[in-house]
Amino acid sequence: MEKIKMTTPLVEMDGDEMTRILWQQIKDEVILPYVDLKTEYYDLGLPHREETKDQVTVDAANANKKYGVAVKCATITPNAQRVKEYNLTQMWKSPNGTIRAILDGTVFRAPIMVKGISPVVRTWQQPITIARHAFGDVYRATEYRVPGAGKAELVFTGTDATTFRQTINDFDGAGVLQGQFNKDSSISSFARSCFQYALDTKQDLWFATKDTISKQYDHTFKDIFQEIFDAEYKEKFDAMGIEYFYTLIDDAVARVIRSKGGFIWACKNYDGDVMSDMVSTAFGSLAMMTSVLVSPEGNYEYEAAHGTITRHYYKYLKGEETSSNPVATLFAWSGALRKRGELDGIEALGRYADALEKATIDTIESGVMTGDLCAMWEGETPARKVTSLEFLREIRARLDKALA
Repeated sequence: MEKIKMTTPLVEMDGDEMTRILWQQIKDEVILPYVDLKTEYYDLGLPHREETKDQVTVDAANANKKYGVAVKCATITPNAQRVKEYNLTQMWKSPNGTIRAILDGTVFRAPIMVKGISPVVRTWQQPITIARHAFGDVYRATEYRVPGAGKAELVFTGTDATTFRQTINDFDGAGVLQGQFNKDSSISSFARSCFQYALDTKQDLWFATKDTISKQYDHTFKDIFQEIFDAEYKEKFDAMGIEYFYTLIDDAVARVIRSKGGFIWACKNYDGDVMSDMVSTAFGSLAMMTSVLVSPEGNYEYEAAHGTITRHYYKYLKGEETSSNPVATLFAWSGALRKRGELDGIEALGRYADALEKATIDTIESGVMTGDLCAMWEGETPARKVTSLEFLREIRARLDKALA
């Protein structure tokens, strides 16, 4: 078949370790044979971030703002061990955190459901989408290791010279400090993204924080959500027959476990980070989850929500075969190509993305899968564990038939 032509490039952000290997295999096996791929490439692998003093991450985020759609591989956020392993000059910040700070917006994550793999929570019948605020909080926090006794204060000096000062703690010995922040403008963008996504997908929207404890910080999130909903979205929600409600984060957890699914759960940045992993694992696997960052300006960044599969990478370096699950990365590519086609009016890209996703799910439902899914398999056909490359080639065989 003739390859599908693209008119505008995707921003391609390559990553680290085993996911970097899978990234190239996916392109070689199930994208390049069908699509005349056009990308603006950025290497976000840790060695190149070190070489550029992390400027490449900033450049990639700005390119996303220029072209509108990006696809990102999983990347390393270095800790002390990684600094030593990669001989880094400093502990570079999370690439995801840097990109989200530049783009703002909201990360929407939803499990990829297949027949034969049942959620751990037996009441869940439909996907639960986590809407994660993608700005501020602990990811942009200022921290300090308190060396000994002394007073810690929170001080704000306004441009009009007004000041606020309050004692945080009188330390009688060593300890630790952390200062977080967020902005009304970002919280408002988060709220509107969530409300619009709920309307687009015709799903109820839940929002949860801990405003009973955090009476200024979390309460501001609650108030802004409610003000925007009442002023801009309530009539639209009523007309569509969907619901928005706020509850405490601990109550939300209890409700989620008892629910049937089929709704959007909006969370602050860190809450969304943790809860998306919990939801995806309970549905099957971290590698079976879609993730897209949507900015207020309408920019999209599709990514795999899991890590770089370090353990498998070390096996790969030894020449051993690995059975790493590439589904989340496959769906990042299909999501980005579908959106690129939608924005550019190229229907063939959308049809290709749909076919790729269906071929992936059909492969698993036929009993062919990577090792992480075999232990959870409940299908009638016995599970057949295959390597990552074998899995991609099984998908390609189905894709050939679908696109013939």
